[in-house]
Amino acid sequence: MITRILILVPALILGGCQSSKPVEPFPPKPDLPYRAWYVGLGAPDYMEAWVDGVDLIDVNDLMYERVFGGIASTSTPPNNQGDARGWPERPGPGSSFPMSGVDLPEKITVRWQSLAEPEAYRASFYVSDETRAEMIKPRPTYCAWRDAHVTHYLNIIAIGVAPGGVVKAWLVGPCLDPIEIAHVQGEINPVGPYNGESNGEFYRPPSPNAQHYIDTHGIPFGSW
Repeated sequence: MITRILILVPALILGGCQSSKPVEPFPPKPDLPYRAWYVGLGAPDYMEAWVDGVDLIDVNDLMYERVFGGIASTSTPPNNQGDARGWPERPGPGSSFPMSGVDLPEKITVRWQSLAEPEAYRASFYVSDETRAEMIKPRPTYCAWRDAHVTHYLNIIAIGVAPGGVVKAWLVGPCLDPIEIAHVQGEINPVGPYNGESNGEFYRPPSPNAQHYIDTHGIPFGSW
């Protein structure tokens, strides 16, 4: 099977397509009950990460490169008041970005820099038919902060990246219980940070609060 490759940039999708038969210059419009689904990025407390890029293949076998990246959402409270061990019971969307005009995913790959170590990793996980069905299922719920009964969707794929190359992913949505959809062990990216384009330079050292936690408690490998 030949995968057609598209690069997503703000407001435009530029298609460089390869196929044995003619294809449209733009992908088909997704048939979804909302304008867009989202990719979110997060990391455990103090375990700061820079995401070099998120790539995905959708259900139409179209590949989108570098749809999102940047700082993964994390918390670094002062005086070691946080806890880097494990994941939250109710993970949030993290730093998120809409996948406008992109159909639901079949495979997601994330490349990131674990600033706490530092090390560069990459990992992939598949999104099952059952997971995609959950993403388009309307869910009546009560939102306490709005004091209202509403209907929402689990249309955010929240991706957590951790030291040691661990990735965990959930479906999340406003006022809804999350559903875990993936927990995988990645690998060291052999070309290094920035996919080999920085001569081995990482994004930056850990922030002062993060470094203080690491100096005091170390990195809790195995807890994620």
